[in-house]
Amino acid sequence: MKKRERLSQIKLSDSQKEKLNAEIKAFYLEERGEEIGMIEQMQLVELFEQKLAPVIYNRALDDAKRWFSQMMDNVDADYYALYKNEE
Repeated sequence: MKKRERLSQIKLSDSQKEKLNAEIKAFYLEERGEEIGMIEQMQLVELFEQKLAPVIYNRALDDAKRWFSQMMDNVDADYYALYKNEE
């Protein structure tokens, strides 16, 4: 059996980071009435990337597995529904 490669750390594209920086800046201004500098924005994005992204990824993976299991249960039920009575 082929050994699975470990997934690399989740990395955001430059455009995704720029968008998040703008969202963080707007959040601080709207919610806290504060300006936040570019360095602080970048630090928050890095924190999210390192700490929050893996948690969200794992949750999404668990949700996908749960959905796939439900679909396989449906396939199993549909399979047996096709059986004909043997008389």
